[in-house]
Amino acid sequence: MKGDLEGQVALVTGAGAGIGKAIASTLAANGALVILNDLKDHGEQTTQEISQSTSRATFIAADVTQRDEVDRMIAGAEREFGKIDILVNNAGINTPLERRHPIHEFDVAEWHRVIDVDLHGLFHCCRATTPGMVKRKSGTIINIASVLGMVPIRLQSPYAAAKAAVINFSRSIALELAPFGIRVNVIAPGSILTEGTAAAFYNPEAQKLSDTMLSIVPMGRPGKPEEVADAALFLASSSSAYITGTVLTVDGGWTAGFAREW
Repeated sequence: MKGDLEGQVALVTGAGAGIGKAIASTLAANGALVILNDLKDHGEQTTQEISQSTSRATFIAADVTQRDEVDRMIAGAEREFGKIDILVNNAGINTPLERRHPIHEFDVAEWHRVIDVDLHGLFHCCRATTPGMVKRKSGTIINIASVLGMVPIRLQSPYAAAKAAVINFSRSIALELAPFGIRVNVIAPGSILTEGTAAAFYNPEAQKLSDTMLSIVPMGRPGKPEEVADAALFLASSSSAYITGTVLTVDGGWTAGFAREW
């Protein structure tokens, strides 16, 4: 997909790898000056990779769970580049397999760890970025949720809760910000083949898990990070100028209610 983002400044959180890296690369390739955010060790290498093909990438390290770090990041970006036109809240984590338990056994610290990144971090970034957008009466916010914010799942209660909250939070602020010319939308990816999920899909020891995950995907394959990035490009561009407060699923049909034969 191609889109004209010339002159636009985009900030992508969690851009060091996976979906965030693909989104940052796609926005830069389509004309945006992209600020990549991640923890220091993750983001610098990705920024260098993108800069080899385009000069439209820079890196700012910040922990999105820390409000003061987010405030400094946004203030620094606006001071250096004058504005942030596109905010992509992609930073997110889930509970690793070995720590997934039913609620009566779930670790309290793990609950807070996931909620802090997936929900509080997103709130901090929206809160810090929107004053400038309101002042300019323009802007686009794209929040990355998950199909697990739309359908229930066992043993991952903080992730499911956070992603469901992201969806309704995004709809709420879409209502608040529409009068200022700011659009807010959500992308809900399904099973996407990133560096982190490749082991689950292609590790022989995890074949049963992989088969189970793909059995509920009508298209029968995992998605690619670039396919999520194309959705982000669409929502960031003028092609979606009359779209706000919506959820775009990129899930191979997972949430369409795929009926298996019994």
